[in-house]
Amino acid sequence: MVFVVTVSNDNGGLKNIPGTIVLAGAGKMGGAMLSGWLARGLDPHRIVVIEPSPSAEISALSSQGVRLNPKDAAIAETLVIAVKPQTFRQEGGVLKAFRNAVDPLKTLVVSIMAGMTIASIEDVCGGAVVRAMPNTPAAIGRGITAAVAADTVSATQRLTAEALLKAAGTVEWVENEGLMDAVTAVSGSGPAYVFLLAEELARAGVAAGLPEELAARLARETVAGSGELLHRSELSAATLRQNVTSPGGTTAAALEVLMGNEGL
Repeated sequence: MVFVVTVSNDNGGLKNIPGTIVLAGAGKMGGAMLSGWLARGLDPHRIVVIEPSPSAEISALSSQGVRLNPKDAAIAETLVIAVKPQTFRQEGGVLKAFRNAVDPLKTLVVSIMAGMTIASIEDVCGGAVVRAMPNTPAAIGRGITAAVAADTVSATQRLTAEALLKAAGTVEWVENEGLMDAVTAVSGSGPAYVFLLAEELARAGVAAGLPEELAARLARETVAGSGELLHRSELSAATLRQNVTSPGGTTAAALEVLMGNEGL
């Protein structure tokens, strides 16, 4: 997989992060974050990656100074956990690496594992835990991440977590961990809903007689362009919708269905 990260002039405070940063898991999301850190100027020599099955792209980073699967990893100032929850719970080598990398009193642990609570992470590896939920647009630096910090996380550690997470896009903080399930439903799963909309627009176009490739292009660019307009505009989504909708027109007729009891 090739990661494309849009980089702003602001390095998000990455250069001010102290000590060693261990990334456990360098799959799609972990790899996107790693690419963002490097693109924003984080010293690769300070990064340790724990990944049993690294991709060619991740393995190639060793030539830049990233330490990949070292036999003896030092205690991390920061541990970022980007593995699947079931992998995190497994006893064995990977779990041992988590524990060996953490100073229970000093290490900041940033988890992007879906559904794993702060308490469950503390139980496995200790540390000062920040639980975060990014989404897949992180792969192009346009994701949004919601995060919640344990009471043991210091103000400085919170800034560190935010700087690392900003490599994937915008960061929003919540103070109640109970809201993370709602975050997952809206922004974590949300891209799938948007992609389904593009699928169904294309399918409807084909059913109306459009060639399949043209219908797919029209749907794809409509969803992408509308998303960019929403991103750039100061208007609310409701106002932008209303601006497209002529009273009594075909758009209004379709919206009556989509906004009805059995619709969106």
